[in-house]
Amino acid sequence: MIRLSALVIICALMSACATAGDNGDVATYDTLKIARSACAAKGEVLVLKTDGDPQRSSAYECRKKP
Repeated sequence: MIRLSALVIICALMSACATAGDNGDVATYDTLKIARSACAAKGEVLVLKTDGDPQRSSAYECRKKP
């Protein structure tokens, strides 16, 4: 019983470590939503840079509305 409890705790800790932290430069729905909100607060829009990789957060920038 003790071994099973220890195994469950270890697995829970390992899964928490695997999901913790930022996701690097990956453009997820949540990161783009936050970036879009930040741009909107400045009166700008979030756009993909010319030749930017749409899967990377760094490929997006705020620009003034046309």
